[in-house]
Amino acid sequence: MNTDTIAAIATFPGNAGINIIRISGNDSLDIAEKIFINKNKKQNISLKPRYLHYGHIVDKNDRVIDEVLISYMKSPNTYTREDIVEINCHGGIISAKKILETVLEHGCRPAERGEFTKRAFLNGRIDLAQAEAVIDIINSKTDSSHEISVNHLEGRLSKEINEIVDNIMELLANIEVNIDFPEYDEDEVTIEKVRDLSEKTAGRIDKLISTADTGKIFKEGIKTVILGKPNVGKSSLMNFLLNENRAIVTEVPGTTRDTIEEYVNIKGVPLRIIDTAGIRETDDRVEKIGVEKALQKVEEADLVIMIFDSSRELEDDDKKILKYIEDKKVIYIKNKTDLEERLNISEYGIIEKEAISISVLKNQGLDEIIDKIAEMFFRGTINVSDELIINNVRHKNLLINAKNSLLEVLSSIEGNMTIDFIEIDLKQAMEYLGLIVGKTVSDDLMDKIFNEFCIGK
Repeated sequence: MNTDTIAAIATFPGNAGINIIRISGNDSLDIAEKIFINKNKKQNISLKPRYLHYGHIVDKNDRVIDEVLISYMKSPNTYTREDIVEINCHGGIISAKKILETVLEHGCRPAERGEFTKRAFLNGRIDLAQAEAVIDIINSKTDSSHEISVNHLEGRLSKEINEIVDNIMELLANIEVNIDFPEYDEDEVTIEKVRDLSEKTAGRIDKLISTADTGKIFKEGIKTVILGKPNVGKSSLMNFLLNENRAIVTEVPGTTRDTIEEYVNIKGVPLRIIDTAGIRETDDRVEKIGVEKALQKVEEADLVIMIFDSSRELEDDDKKILKYIEDKKVIYIKNKTDLEERLNISEYGIIEKEAISISVLKNQGLDEIIDKIAEMFFRGTINVSDELIINNVRHKNLLINAKNSLLEVLSSIEGNMTIDFIEIDLKQAMEYLGLIVGKTVSDDLMDKIFNEFCIGK
């Protein structure tokens, strides 16, 4: 691990009230005292830990760069467990950039993506699951996804994983005693212990795995494609859900030529809504590309909202769309119910029964869509405060691998395999679980995880 001092702008570079330049490492205090002068124009003053000091940052020619508040936090009680200095300057690009340049001129280097959090992990302040929760908090799009990530940052997932690992370690200790001193530990007793705890642990892991689909929805949103032939009200529905005029709406068919994507939080349900070009046969080259992209988005979708125009008869374009979405989760909608109904979908009995009648123009029936989405994706009431929910694909895959290793243990027991084979599978399960919290982790994996962070975090 690098022990040099690093620095970066920790806030978004742009017009704002303040910007923060963060410095971490052994030379943090020394650098800060060289570039900071207090309100009495005194330099090289001693910065008292955990106090805000008012003054100015000066460049190498002693010219004032900006008026600042500066704080010094002494290791090990800091985010990185190293000495940290944070300089609060005025918002804007130039001031923060000049201060960072001055800091770098005094002997530290620019921080890499996620390097502050990486140092927190390597220095033992947080484990890998908690480190990943930091980026999930930053990327949260709903209150629920934020709450799940905060639970992980506070260590709820880590506590559960560590308890399971401790149980497996206890089993391994019994097995090793049995192998080394068979005269003191009977095979039958050890095998029964392994069978019982492996079954319970596999069930405990399976319960975590079962929450992963819900966690993925809260984290990434339900990828929702609005589909239909031209001028059925797709863009109008999207604008209603977003509560803004994001998509152009006219009476001219084929207005939408490309996909439009936006996130929206509706009653705590995160939707990644994708408005698409109307599906129809067309000779217009640009519109044809839009139709192709729309069909590609259908392949990737978690949910399709299929809209019919209830004021028009069922057409071949409608029937073609229905074939495209046969294997998808679909909400069927009959729009424009404020007009005289001409749509007849009696040949599709189930669709006719399930279709929600709405009028975007009159704001009628739209709440039913949200209720239907919640019914389709969430079973019962989900209390993210009380439930431990997996929202990370890496964690889910490792849990599946750990569970499979435990199932191999049970299979070996049923097949009367020797205890040595059972020991191998138990160790494999423990290794998979250890990768979640970072007990064993490669440099490549660390680089992959922390490269998802922004610079300054």
